[in-house]
Amino acid sequence: MLPWKVLDTAPVPGGRKELRLKQRGKEFVIMLDKQELMSSYLSVTEKALATFGCETIKTREKPRVLIGGLGMGYTLQATLKVLGDKAEVLVAELVPAVVKWARGPLAHITDGSLDDPRVAVHEIDVGELIRGKKSAYDAILLDVDNGPDGLTRSANDALYDMAGLAAAHQALRKGGVLAVWSSTPDAKFTARLKKAGFTVKEFPLRANGPHGGAKHFIWTATKAG
Repeated sequence: MLPWKVLDTAPVPGGRKELRLKQRGKEFVIMLDKQELMSSYLSVTEKALATFGCETIKTREKPRVLIGGLGMGYTLQATLKVLGDKAEVLVAELVPAVVKWARGPLAHITDGSLDDPRVAVHEIDVGELIRGKKSAYDAILLDVDNGPDGLTRSANDALYDMAGLAAAHQALRKGGVLAVWSSTPDAKFTARLKKAGFTVKEFPLRANGPHGGAKHFIWTATKAG
């Protein structure tokens, strides 16, 4: 079996951990220390975040979608496939190196999606594009950290606490959707979403779709419209 090769490393802003981009043959992974955050061979649930999150807003004339977390670009690509030519998609990625990797060693995976005229990439904490906004987005798709239970850095918890959810609720237009990816279920987070005024659905999914893999979770939280 081919050995893994570390292509690059990057510090996580505001955290004490390090991201590592690794390659083995045609497979790529992004690790947080010893924890695998994402893999080029497991993209089913990242794509589902987009399809579930955009399903009810895709027919709007000019939908505006915010994606928190670029990763390997699977959610972005799926979003662009769901939405029409008049859509606007903002991507917030906190770690500049992740954007560099997407344009470099992972360019064959991102497949030009970052250069789509509908897309604007911001190297910024996604919370800064949510807090203080009012009726700014039709959908907010969050694949930040490992889900509501933060792993990468403690500051990410602010996206998923009651104040963060209230900010997301305000930032959405009527009928807008907050979709959240997680590696584990979280009943307390479901309760917080409902308390924040959302109508909530939960979707347990396998990381490799019909071929199995670890169970991941997606919430769709819809603002009354």
